[in-house]
Amino acid sequence: MQVRVLGCSGAIAKDCRTTSFLVDSDLLVDAGTGVGDLTLDEMAAIDDVVLTHSHLDHVAALPLMLDAIASRRTRPLRVHALRATIEALRAHVFNNVIWPDFASIPSREAPFVSFHDLVIGQQLQLGTSTLKHVEVLPAVHTVPACGYAVRPAQGGPNWIFSGDTERNSPFWDRVNQLDVGMLVIETAFSNREKALAQRSLHLSPYALGGELDQIAPGKDFPIYITHTKPAETGEIMSQIQELTKGSCPDGKKGWDIRWLQAAGVFEL
Repeated sequence: MQVRVLGCSGAIAKDCRTTSFLVDSDLLVDAGTGVGDLTLDEMAAIDDVVLTHSHLDHVAALPLMLDAIASRRTRPLRVHALRATIEALRAHVFNNVIWPDFASIPSREAPFVSFHDLVIGQQLQLGTSTLKHVEVLPAVHTVPACGYAVRPAQGGPNWIFSGDTERNSPFWDRVNQLDVGMLVIETAFSNREKALAQRSLHLSPYALGGELDQIAPGKDFPIYITHTKPAETGEIMSQIQELTKGSCPDGKKGWDIRWLQAAGVFEL
């Protein structure tokens, strides 16, 4: 299974794209501005989109992508999300004011997009070119939100994405039960703004340390930091590196922490 990072920034700036990942060629995880770097052929090959939540940096490209490739598709693009996320999209994006209602055009019987409710803990199989097993993981955010674990349907390690979240013990309870090949977790704010991070239900390095401490002994996988604010990325990553100093005999926690960057491609 291949995971391609289209966008992983907490805001836009030159060379900064917001959250979006392409799994193989047919599954999109979130639809931030990074989707705009795909070709028309690449966008048209996507059959399923799973969304973590309704915030603009995670859905901004969805209506624009649909407009770009609708005429090239023979079946609806399937969008999977929590019911509250779908309701927000219907009310505030695909409402014939901000954007046309692509769920009813060209007709309700044969629309350009179809919406499918998810619930926390649900497991499903998605994909057309290659089948993938997707599990919906809990998240704690200012709007209903989730994360995802994705692996090949035939088995193998999971690519895990926290989505936007603050401290979240149920997430770690489930992660510790899974075969993890790679974890992508947000850290949106520096410690200087940890109060703002907590109020907006994002992680700071201060809170991240407590979260990573919940990884079960013996678990060993790379941890990639995403959703950093462009103006604070250096400060955030410096503070995160301090987390690795600690209780092990060599002075390290043992975590393998890296900064996620757009255009990265990972094989799991």
